[in-house]
Amino acid sequence: MFRNPTLGRYIGTRFLVAILAVFLLCSVLIYLIDFVELLRQSGKNGDVSLATLALIALLRLPAYAEFLISFAVLVGSISALLQLSRKSELTVMRAGGMSVWQFLRPGIVVASFVGLLTVVVFNPMAAAGRVAAENIFAEAFGRETNLLRSRSGASWLRQNGTDGQSVINAAMATNRGLTLHGVSVFIFDNDGHFVERVDGKRADLHEGYWELQEAWVARIGREPEKFDTYLVSTYLTPDRVADALGTVFSVSFWELPALIEVAEKAKLSASRLRIQYEALMSRPLLCAAMVLLAATVSLRSFRGGGIQTMVIAGLVGGFGFFLLSEVSRQVGVAGLAPPWAAIWLPVVLVMVVSATVLLHQEDG
Repeated sequence: MFRNPTLGRYIGTRFLVAILAVFLLCSVLIYLIDFVELLRQSGKNGDVSLATLALIALLRLPAYAEFLISFAVLVGSISALLQLSRKSELTVMRAGGMSVWQFLRPGIVVASFVGLLTVVVFNPMAAAGRVAAENIFAEAFGRETNLLRSRSGASWLRQNGTDGQSVINAAMATNRGLTLHGVSVFIFDNDGHFVERVDGKRADLHEGYWELQEAWVARIGREPEKFDTYLVSTYLTPDRVADALGTVFSVSFWELPALIEVAEKAKLSASRLRIQYEALMSRPLLCAAMVLLAATVSLRSFRGGGIQTMVIAGLVGGFGFFLLSEVSRQVGVAGLAPPWAAIWLPVVLVMVVSATVLLHQEDG
């Protein structure tokens, strides 16, 4: 890969250290912001111990920080190249006959490896941590809104079962929608007449029924009764519930192919799952593209001036790319473009543009 392996390892190490430093700094800021928000939520809605709040923030930190991987690679690469340029190390490399592609190669390899590692290791860890945080949050805050989900109100499900129709209202859905908290179920008979209302602390979906814990059952003309467990029949399958209430960010990379296959066999929309899968698959290439984008604004000599302007231009270009990627992602989720096109085309575009700019800067 490199005529001088020692030099290649040195450059790769500089890239890796800079990327990790940016990622850790952003992660610490996210953790502190999230912890402060949890403190505010605790003071407003209940008394929760600091240890529990710290644990919730720590468990869901990977899920939040995962969105910063490509940004950390971009900023870290800019920082690494600027450090090499400031110490005239890039000038010495150029004088030794090295092209820009040669001293960028270790950075591209490191960034691609970081992207691959986040997909196969970090993403499953983030998904598991998010599910665990949801469960702890539900136990600590009861019926209050789950901060991992958007503040769009409670979740509603209309379903049929062997006992008739029912409508389920849940204050919070966790475990990809398979566990509900703060549940109210309005049950009707087969003729559509109201039968009873069931309020439970928690409901878990099993094959053919919901199992409610600590349930109060109210019927017309009768005193409310309390049951430790109460069953409500349903024809809903775990796949349909997960599609309605779940979030793709709680699904591990390794689980996505099977879920996509099941959803398609059940004639359900799998666009969100496919978009998420393609996004994860493209992450190594995306991280490599961020190195090329960083190089377009970081190779100018400090003596020539204008470094600050170039760096700001690079960051603006990076934010523009992230905005374009999100717009393209939403187009794919809406079904207006194939999932592979919605995810891969912006990545290929930034690679082509960055490579073209580098060729123009180096060869004129």
